[in-house]
Order: sequence, then C-alpha cells, then structure tokens
Amino acid sequence: MRMIKSRFLSGFVLAALAALIVSLAYFSGFPRAFIVPALTLFLGLGIGLLLRGRATGVRELDHENRSRDMTAIDFSSDLLDATVNEMREGLLVIDAEMRVVASNRAARTLFAHVDDSINLRRLTELTRNPAIYDAFLDAVRGTERVGVKVETYGQAKRVFDLRVVPLRAGNGRSATGAVGVFFDVTRLERLELVRQEFLSNVSHELRTPLTSIMALAETLEAGAIDDQEHNRRFLSIIQKNAARMHRLIDDILELSAIEAGNVKVQPETVQLHALVEDVVGSLSAVATTRRITVRNLVGTEVKVFADPHRLVQMLTNLIDNAIKFNREGGAVSVKYESNASDRISVEDTGEGIPAHHLDRLFERFYRVDRARSRELGGTGLGLAIVKHLAKAHGGEVTVESRFGEGTQFTIDLPRHTDGAGERQAAAGAGG
Repeated sequence: MRMIKSRFLSGFVLAALAALIVSLAYFSGFPRAFIVPALTLFLGLGIGLLLRGRATGVRELDHENRSRDMTAIDFSSDLLDATVNEMREGLLVIDAEMRVVASNRAARTLFAHVDDSINLRRLTELTRNPAIYDAFLDAVRGTERVGVKVETYGQAKRVFDLRVVPLRAGNGRSATGAVGVFFDVTRLERLELVRQEFLSNVSHELRTPLTSIMALAETLEAGAIDDQEHNRRFLSIIQKNAARMHRLIDDILELSAIEAGNVKVQPETVQLHALVEDVVGSLSAVATTRRITVRNLVGTEVKVFADPHRLVQMLTNLIDNAIKFNREGGAVSVKYESNASDRISVEDTGEGIPAHHLDRLFERFYRVDRARSRELGGTGLGLAIVKHLAKAHGGEVTVESRFGEGTQFTIDLPRHTDGAGERQAAAGAGG
C-alpha cells in the first residue's frame, strides 16, 4: 500500500512539474509547435506512472488477500483437526472397500489392541465384533444404522451406542464409504442397571411385608378377629410389618436425599463420650433382650468435629447392627483413636463376615444373610447411609472382619484444625 501511495504521488508531482514547465515556456515566448508535443509527452508519462501504480497495487492487494485466505484455510484445517481429535466420541471413516481412511484419537483408543496405525487397515483387521462390521457394511450399501449396541472387553467392559451413515458421491446416489460415531454410554448403562436393581430390590422388600399384612387382614376379616387366642398375635404381626415398611421408606428417602446432595452437614465440636452414651441408651432395650454388653470406651475428654445429628445416625446404625448380628451374650465396644484423623470404631464379638462379602457390604440392599436380616428388621440400607454420611463429612467408613471372631467398622473423620473447620462446614452446607 505504501508503494501505491508513493507512485501516485510521483505521478502527481510529474504532472505538476509538466504544467509548470509548459507555463514557463508559453510565457517565455517558445513556439506553440514545441509546447504541444512537450505537454503531450509529460501527460503520457504521468498517466503511465499512475496506471502502472494502480496495476501494481491491484496485484499487491490480490497477493495480500490470497495470503490472508491461505492463513484462514490453514487455521480452519487446524481447528477442524483439533476439534475432531478432542471429541469424546470415537469417529471412524471407511471407504467402499471397508478400509479405514480417517479416525480420531477416541477411535484409535477404542482399537488400542492394534499395534500399528489403524488408518488404511481393513475393518476386519481391527475388530471381530459382528455388530460393528454389520453396521458399517450396511452403511456402505446405503442403509443408515442407528442405536447399534457395541460392547468391548479390555481392562474393563465398555458399552457404546454406534451410529453409522453412508458417505455418498457428488450425485448423491451411490455410497462411497461410511462414517461411524461411537458414543460411550458405559456410565449410563451402569446407572440404568443400578436403577433396575434398586427398583427390583424395593419392590421385593415392600412385597414381603405387604403380602403378610394382606394375608393376616383377610384372615381377621374372615372371622379370626373373634378368635381371642390368635387375633392379638395377628394384629401384632401386622403392626410389625407396617413398621418395617415405614423404616424402609424412611431409609429410601433419607438415602436418596443424601445421594442427591440435599442433606446439609453442619459440623461442630462434639463431646464424643456423651454422644455415644446417648446412642447406647437408645439401644439398651435391644441389647438387653439379646444379653449384649455395650461398652463405651471413649475418653470423657474426647472431642470430634462433626455434625452431631448425622454422627448419631451413623453410630446408631453401626451399634444397632453390632447388637443384632452378635452372638447372644456377646459384647460391643465403641473406641476412639486419634491419628491423622479422628477414628471411631464399633467392634463386636459376632460370627464375622466372610471376606468375599466385604467389598459389597456398603451397597444398597446388600445383605450377607438375607433371611436373618429381614427377621431382625433390617432394611439393607443402613450401611449405605453410613458410607454417604461419612463422605459428606470428608471422611470414610471401612470394615475389617475375622470370620468366627468378630467385625469392626471404623469411621474416619478429618481432624479439626484452625481454618479447616470453617472450610469443612462450608462444604457440608453446600451438600
């Protein structure tokens, strides 16, 4: 642009100079035959310079525009490549011969068992999964495939929802290849399985007491209500099953609220010994019935930083289980230990839990002995509630068991330090 301006200025100066010279020659008395050719010469030079400058300027502008366009094209190519490779979904493009012509990083991870690059490899070299091959084959033949469920088994099982569409030539008639997108739905499948198991378990847990209540109600209605020997026993069983259903629904609502983050944990400094005494006192009737001795071995000076209501809830669940699943005449001990965290343990002298059950013990509705648990009034949700409440405090709950000797559950809570309490309280208040 600077060159264009300089050439335009040169042409303008030359024209002005020509006008000045011709004017001087005219007024100095030069013949007209000399002045007219000179004026024509100077005008021609000026116009030539101007036209040349314009043509050069057009070429320079055209070159600048092309350079700018090429930069934009390069940027667009880099942007497209980065976008495709950063996709969480796997993208695979094949030609009419079922060879891979393009793929992104997610797709290459999906076929990570292949040593070399997957590009230019036949699809049959990458996978033996008939669902994948059939979907791409149908697309090459012109048929779109959606909702194809694909399962892979590597270090862990993964589930994909595959969609494959044909790539058509310019005339839009024949397919020249296909593009497939692998949507990872592993987590959704797992959540769906959990949901189905939860509904199945809830239905089963509710059906059992409901069946008993309905049967006994029909028996009483049929005339047993006048049976002085059995009518009160029947009513007692109905009341027991109704209470069981009430506890189950309460636990389901409580667990759902905790998992949804709707339960606020408001930690404060708590006298642990007094709190344990309150929990033991509330369970004394159950312990006396089974002749279980409950010992509070927590020091009177011990303080922990926790939500007192939620800590009572956790300890009630653990001590109640330790009493119910203990040997008759056994013992339950509540202890405290201070290390990197505040450790509260509940230990019983029961029969212990087989090792293969320990990993799943905190799952919803999981029971080691289903029949005994229902007989004792358990809902199967208590330990799941304890686990989530411990996490809400920033801690955890663990279990150790020696089969034939007993079981120990331990709640680890973060130690209260200056500033940490406020941060933990804020986090708990946020759900």
